Amino acid sequence: MKNTLLKTILFALILSTIASQAQERITVKGTQFYKGNKPYSYIGTNYWYGSLLASKKVGDRKRLLRELDLMQQYGIDNLRILVGGDGGKYDFTVRPALQYEQGKYDKDLLDGMDFLIYEMSKRKMYAVLYLTNNWEWSGGMSQYLEWNGKGPIPVPNIAPNTWPQFMAYTEQFYSCAPCMKGLENHVKFIMGRTNAYSHKKYTEDNTIMAWQVGNEPRLFTVENEAKFTVWLNNIVDLIDSLDKNHLISTGSEGKNSSNDSMEIFERTHQNPKIDYLTMHIWPKNWGWFKADDAEKTIPTTLENAGKYIDDHIKVANNLKRPIIIEEFGLGRENESLLANASVANRDIFYNYIFGRVAESRKNNGPLQAANFWGFGGEGKAINATGKWNPGDPLTTDPPQEPQGLNSVFSTDKSTLDIVKKYNKELK
Repeated sequence: MKNTLLKTILFALILSTIASQAQERITVKGTQFYKGNKPYSYIGTNYWYGSLLASKKVGDRKRLLRELDLMQQYGIDNLRILVGGDGGKYDFTVRPALQYEQGKYDKDLLDGMDFLIYEMSKRKMYAVLYLTNNWEWSGGMSQYLEWNGKGPIPVPNIAPNTWPQFMAYTEQFYSCAPCMKGLENHVKFIMGRTNAYSHKKYTEDNTIMAWQVGNEPRLFTVENEAKFTVWLNNIVDLIDSLDKNHLISTGSEGKNSSNDSMEIFERTHQNPKIDYLTMHIWPKNWGWFKADDAEKTIPTTLENAGKYIDDHIKVANNLKRPIIIEEFGLGRENESLLANASVANRDIFYNYIFGRVAESRKNNGPLQAANFWGFGGEGKAINATGKWNPGDPLTTDPPQEPQGLNSVFSTDKSTLDIVKKYNKELK
């Protein structure tokens, strides 16, 4: 009898230990995130290249592990990651590509994605995985159009001043049935995967916080709203049908992805299966901040960012969902690409964004988190222009941008100390 009782107690203790060590699932209740039964707010980062760095053939796993450990030291436990790239034949795009032809995948890069998620799980980190891209730098929607007979992608960095042509080209995606079907097949393939290291199905792995439709999907024109909304609802419904365990978000910039209309942003996010909202803030790209007039434009930047945040918080309250500022960045002094250039203005900007998250958390508001763009780790620019070529160190700056432009490197202690401070406050 005693032996049976001891065995029962021992078994219960083992189960309790396993449960305490298990990765807790991230959920949403109203306008708040929860990790298990506790509120969850965070300052995370964008780490789009993580699965490439985790590749056996083209990556650097030792660097990856060092970077994950360093992020953990600063309290960073949430990484927004690209699910590979598409095509990979053009300059200024992610190479090699995970999906090198429609429906054909690089096994080494799939293994890299598995390894990254496995190593994150060891560190109790969470992944937001985005499944496609509005922009050409990883193929994305424009690559599906080329694959399905719409002609070569007008890559803006190859042919200067062709942004209008690229926008008009990519807008066709929502009218291209085989393109949308191709993306749906990609979603099914990725979400149907079992991790080769943990042996967990992706749909059952709590390391994944959320599936995200894409990076900055946008309407392009007001006339395109109906087609865009149908597509967005269809892809969200598909993700939900495949996985009831994880959250879903769209990856929208917010107003800037919605023809500068908060009404459009709210209308296109009515689907209750969209668990939380997102916004992105890019002061330089939007003309708020000028590196050659930083002292004058940094106050304007903070003022405009505040208004942008307030507008989106209002929509989040209307829809009764959390919202994340999941992309924002600012260059170094005079847009230097050198790691030793001043980040004083960036630190001011980051401190403001993080402060808004902390304030919202304190008041139970819907602004729950921020992912800065982004963690460049040990990467660096290795030529004067900062242009990336295959084989160069990866940074958080995508291949079409100067390497080092918006990267927070491992040596940026002042910035990382601000991140650590707020992560302690939010825990």
